[in-house]
Amino acid sequence: MAVDPRWPVALLRGAVPVALGLLLWVAMAGGEQDRQQALKEQPGADAASLSQRRRHNELIMAALREAAETDDNVAQRRVPWRK
Repeated sequence: MAVDPRWPVALLRGAVPVALGLLLWVAMAGGEQDRQQALKEQPGADAASLSQRRRHNELIMAALREAAETDDNVAQRRVPWRK
């Protein structure tokens, strides 16, 4: 039983893109720890800034929730929103 000479070429053509993708993935994943450390060291990553940003996001979500629940045009309200 003879092996068709086109099989090794076909396997090589299929393996090259897979190997290239694997090498690129390994190269990108290798810097993940450095990226995580750099994100931790950015300004604004301290506890006070994070809690302030969290509170700001809560206020925005509350305003969006109120706007979704009412038929009034909340865009025309004055800044100190009151129910």
